[in-house]
Amino acid sequence: MGLALLQPTTRWRSTFLLTLANKTAAPATAVRPTTTLPDAAALKPATPGASSPFAALGISGPLVNALAKGGITEPTPVQSMTIPDALNNLDVCGKARTGSGKTLAFGLPIIERMTRSQPKKPQALVLVPTRELASQVASALGLVANVRGVRITAVYGGMSLNRQSDVLRAGVDIVIATPGRLNDLLQRAALDLSAIKTVVIDEADQMADLGFLPQVEQILRRIPHEHQTLLFSATLDGAVDALVRRYQKDPVFHEAVTPEEEEPTMLHRFIGVSEEDKVGVAADIASGPNRTLLFVRTQRGAERLVKQLAVKGLDAGALHGGMSQPKRERALAAFSRGSMPVLVATNIAARGIHVDGVDIVVHHDPPEDTKTYLHRSGRTARAGASGIVVTLVAPEQMRDVNILRREAKVSEAVVPMTARDARLGDLAGWIPPTEDLAAMREPRLAPGPRPGMNNARRHVPTGNNGQPPRRFGPGNANRLAGNGERGPASERAPRVDRGAAAYASSPADRGERGEQRRAPRHAAWGRRSD
Repeated sequence: MGLALLQPTTRWRSTFLLTLANKTAAPATAVRPTTTLPDAAALKPATPGASSPFAALGISGPLVNALAKGGITEPTPVQSMTIPDALNNLDVCGKARTGSGKTLAFGLPIIERMTRSQPKKPQALVLVPTRELASQVASALGLVANVRGVRITAVYGGMSLNRQSDVLRAGVDIVIATPGRLNDLLQRAALDLSAIKTVVIDEADQMADLGFLPQVEQILRRIPHEHQTLLFSATLDGAVDALVRRYQKDPVFHEAVTPEEEEPTMLHRFIGVSEEDKVGVAADIASGPNRTLLFVRTQRGAERLVKQLAVKGLDAGALHGGMSQPKRERALAAFSRGSMPVLVATNIAARGIHVDGVDIVVHHDPPEDTKTYLHRSGRTARAGASGIVVTLVAPEQMRDVNILRREAKVSEAVVPMTARDARLGDLAGWIPPTEDLAAMREPRLAPGPRPGMNNARRHVPTGNNGQPPRRFGPGNANRLAGNGERGPASERAPRVDRGAAAYASSPADRGERGEQRRAPRHAAWGRRSD
């Protein structure tokens, strides 16, 4: 685990394993436990005053009442662990999954300790990886911020830079921002970080995945004075561990693990399909009463699939980086409230978007790597609910999907199906065969340099005019673009040559500017950009 990588001088105060099944709470491993959690069995609906579990953590009556009005009466594990330390102005490093209640875990202590800010000088800064998450954090904190008169604004790309500058100059207390847009505003002198008391880095592992950590560090270096740093992440290794070492002072570590996370409620189905049947199979899966989220690789692929599903009578919408921010927010809102039951998205929707009640996630285009598979799949089976993850696999994608299955430790085998198969309407009603992952043979790689080596390219036999031989029929180059002409490079399918330097999805699909990442070794999935 990532915690093992931390410096020996780090003060471990408490790490808890909350087992909600038997309604008890006990420290797992702790050098010097100082936080006393309320007995989970004694937690009752919040009432004004000291009887509330939130009040026992140090939250004042007005905020407790605001939470109760919003239907929030009991703290989640991560909130119970981290709120007391955050209120005591300690640096906190929390390991918890998406949807565990991290927003209020850092938001309540900030609001509780807030005083009136001067113009252009906010007191708290929350850094998030995506526009959608920035908007959602602002909405969640607004539930209680209004009670104390705390002013919150979210700044991110896709919205008017001048308008955001005007809001900041007028004065706000808490700024929630994506790193790229915040750097733009700092360059315009639209805000001053000299009064910052608390910095929050939310979804730090996703920041690392998207290549945003250099921008995050650039921002942190512009806060010269001593301040509190709260960091939350699903993993605490690699680049995230380095961030903890550099920018947190003697942090308190907490790990929230619930029975729902220990016992997965997620079913996996891998369905073998032909290109001709792919849309029909997807439509059969999405045509039921369940809320369905389909992932594709490109912006153009998302728009095309929405039209294809509409032809089959499905009310579907798109969500991708090529849409304006208001359109993205409207699509997400319609999907969240259930008025639009099918959403087709690029990977942007796997990064920090919190929509409860997603019943089925469909990898219409298999993902580029295992992390993306887990991020996408994590949009369902949240907070103890059950969910189904379906991956559509074309014949030429079998090799890469087998790599993914082995790395993700998913033993369910690929089951071939065609459209109108009765099993597509009852994905939970049948059990696929399983395979021994340890016995699966590692695919043999062609000789030569491996992907990712500097300026290295595996030798490819050449055809006429020294060009690599075609892997498709004459019309496939057009079909890759999807509409009879080759689109922009960012919307075309990745090159099939596995030795070439392949990049991940475009910055627009990632929802924010950032460095392009080298894709893992199995970057090109299949032969089309559906």
